[in-house]
Amino acid sequence: MNLNLRNAVIHNVSGNTQEELEDTIVDAIHNGEEKMLPGLGVLFEVIWKNSSTEEKQEMLKTLESGLK
Repeated sequence: MNLNLRNAVIHNVSGNTQEELEDTIVDAIHNGEEKMLPGLGVLFEVIWKNSSTEEKQEMLKTLESGLK
Protein backbone atom coordinates (compact mmCIF):
# COMPACT_ATOMS: atom_id res chain seq x y z
CA MET A 1 0.00 0.00 0.00
CA ASN A 2 1.31 3.43 -0.90
CA LEU A 3 2.17 5.73 2.01
CA ASN A 4 0.44 8.58 0.15
CA LEU A 5 -2.81 6.61 0.29
CA ARG A 6 -2.47 6.25 4.05
CA ASN A 7 -1.86 9.96 4.43
CA ALA A 8 -4.79 10.83 2.16
CA VAL A 9 -7.22 8.62 4.07
CA ILE A 10 -6.06 9.93 7.43
CA HIS A 11 -6.23 13.52 6.17
CA ASN A 12 -9.78 12.97 4.87
CA VAL A 13 -11.12 11.74 8.20
CA SER A 14 -8.98 13.71 10.66
CA GLY A 15 -11.17 15.79 12.93
CA ASN A 16 -14.31 13.78 12.15
CA THR A 17 -16.73 13.06 14.96
CA GLN A 18 -17.51 9.50 16.01
CA GLU A 19 -20.78 9.72 14.09
CA GLU A 20 -18.99 10.85 10.93
CA LEU A 21 -16.42 8.07 11.29
CA GLU A 22 -19.20 5.52 11.75
CA ASP A 23 -21.00 6.86 8.67
CA THR A 24 -17.78 6.55 6.66
CA ILE A 25 -17.26 2.94 7.76
CA VAL A 26 -20.89 1.88 7.31
CA ASP A 27 -21.08 3.55 3.90
CA ALA A 28 -17.90 1.82 2.73
CA ILE A 29 -19.18 -1.57 3.88
CA HIS A 30 -22.69 -1.16 2.50
CA ASN A 31 -21.51 0.07 -0.89
CA GLY A 32 -19.28 -2.98 -1.18
CA GLU A 33 -16.96 -1.23 -3.61
CA GLU A 34 -13.50 -2.73 -3.89
CA LYS A 35 -11.94 0.72 -4.06
CA MET A 36 -13.07 1.37 -0.47
CA LEU A 37 -11.12 -1.58 0.97
CA PRO A 38 -7.75 0.19 1.22
CA GLY A 39 -9.36 3.04 3.15
CA LEU A 40 -10.95 0.62 5.59
CA GLY A 41 -7.57 -1.05 5.94
CA VAL A 42 -5.98 2.28 6.87
CA LEU A 43 -8.69 2.90 9.46
CA PHE A 44 -8.17 -0.58 10.89
CA GLU A 45 -4.43 0.10 11.06
CA VAL A 46 -5.13 3.22 13.15
CA ILE A 47 -7.41 1.23 15.45
CA TRP A 48 -4.86 -1.58 15.80
CA LYS A 49 -1.95 0.77 16.55
CA ASN A 50 -3.98 2.56 19.23
CA SER A 51 -5.39 -0.52 20.95
CA SER A 52 -4.22 -2.27 24.06
CA THR A 53 -3.13 -5.90 24.03
CA GLU A 54 -6.49 -6.86 25.52
CA GLU A 55 -8.39 -4.91 22.85
CA LYS A 56 -6.32 -6.56 20.13
CA GLN A 57 -7.13 -10.00 21.54
CA GLU A 58 -10.83 -9.13 21.55
CA MET A 59 -10.66 -7.97 17.93
CA LEU A 60 -8.88 -11.18 16.94
CA LYS A 61 -11.54 -13.28 18.69
CA THR A 62 -14.28 -11.32 16.90
CA LEU A 63 -12.50 -11.70 13.56
CA GLU A 64 -11.93 -15.42 14.07
CA SER A 65 -15.58 -15.91 15.01
CA GLY A 66 -16.79 -13.90 12.02
CA LEU A 67 -14.72 -16.00 9.62
CA LYS A 68 -16.11 -19.36 10.77
